[in-house]
Amino acid sequence: MTDWWQTALLYGPAVFFGLLLVVSVIQEPRRFRNAVWLALFVLCFSSALLLDFWRDWAFIPIVLVAAFTPVIVVGFLLINTVIVIRHEGFSLSTVLPALFALVMMVCVAVYPMTFYFNAPRWGKSLGLLIALEGLWFFFTFAALLLYSAIYRFLPRRRQYDYIVILGAGLQGTKPTPLLRGRIDKAVDLWNRQGRRGLFIVSGGQGADEEISEAEAMKRYLVEQRGVPAGNIIKEDQSTTTLENLRNCKVIMDERCASNDYVSAQNRMACPYRVAVVTSDYHVFRASEYAREIGLKSDGIGSHTKSYYWPAAFIREFIAISKAHFWPYLAIAALWAAGMILGR
Repeated sequence: MTDWWQTALLYGPAVFFGLLLVVSVIQEPRRFRNAVWLALFVLCFSSALLLDFWRDWAFIPIVLVAAFTPVIVVGFLLINTVIVIRHEGFSLSTVLPALFALVMMVCVAVYPMTFYFNAPRWGKSLGLLIALEGLWFFFTFAALLLYSAIYRFLPRRRQYDYIVILGAGLQGTKPTPLLRGRIDKAVDLWNRQGRRGLFIVSGGQGADEEISEAEAMKRYLVEQRGVPAGNIIKEDQSTTTLENLRNCKVIMDERCASNDYVSAQNRMACPYRVAVVTSDYHVFRASEYAREIGLKSDGIGSHTKSYYWPAAFIREFIAISKAHFWPYLAIAALWAAGMILGR
């Protein structure tokens, strides 16, 4: 076989997944599959480089990385759990890193342990299923972590007609520090585009809240950031991110249909341009929801405190995984088929 064919076979998978990624991102950057294509491209390309430039000494660092990465990750998650609980108190969301670490340990150890304890055939098979499901779980977690970071930095040079701010809880009648970060990020964007466009503050009133999140955000914009009240629209009925976006889209569609908003260039903002401002860990899920309801928008992320980021991103990943659950069912179906055929 010629060197040309060897190179083509070696790098062909990376080129294939790279092209899939480019085409998919051009068509719609807010798709979960983009994260999968990116991870497969990185995996295939790095494997091709390793095989192409393999040296005997490279075996040692590869083995060390493979052996110690799970240990380092688990240790980091456990330490992070302690730090988050100290800052935020004990709750299900703050212990998520520790639970994530526990799941990782189970997925890594359960299949080898079935052989160590000489488990029956059905036990080994069940251990294999857990390992396969865990492999997809952690592969997609790494994929989404990588793509989310890249997605936030995709070029966005637009003049937005609407800047939607998603709610994030209150302290009495004041926005939480997390929500203030979102509001300040939105105001920075508004200032950069010459203080043009309208804000839509989105968030209802929870059972333990004195006022709606939308009202608290409006007060903060007017009193603390000097935004004219006439530049702010309230959406105060939603309780989830999906409701936030659906209700905001209804408002924008109705204004567009009624010719109620004319942009600074004296033209109708139809179709309108939208920026959805949320916390950086939440950008991709909010953008994916926006795509699902047909809202053309760009996700803009505000900074999140580093100690809180892992727990917040794990929560986001779990929510996204629930919306893309079919691969887990497919893995279980293939496992069941193998069990039946292997009898």
